[in-house]
Amino acid sequence: MTDSTARVRELNLYRQYFDLVAAGTKTIEVRVKYPHLADLAAGDTIRFRIKGTDETCEVNVKRVAEYPDFEALLDGEGPANINPTATREQQLANIRTIYPPEKEALGALAIQIQRAVA
Repeated sequence: MTDSTARVRELNLYRQYFDLVAAGTKTIEVRVKYPHLADLAAGDTIRFRIKGTDETCEVNVKRVAEYPDFEALLDGEGPANINPTATREQQLANIRTIYPPEKEALGALAIQIQRAVA
């Protein structure tokens, strides 16, 4: 298959995480396995946007891994790849603030990203 199958997804991101992605220091994005993300795959592009602004940052999806929960994801991917400015415990608390238990029960996605070349 050719690159014509690659898709561009637009996802919102909080400022603190957007800045880490834009700097290239956040290489794993964490999401719940919502149905609209179930077919996300290597080769796709994600355009992150800070909600309510025109600020965007494009990344290429390198890999997508599924985990049963956020703890397994943090252990499998390494907290420094997700947020190099916070401890594992802080990250787990922050992620669970964003996604309550019923969302986490859907499964967790670790999306390995690389800043797109402008």
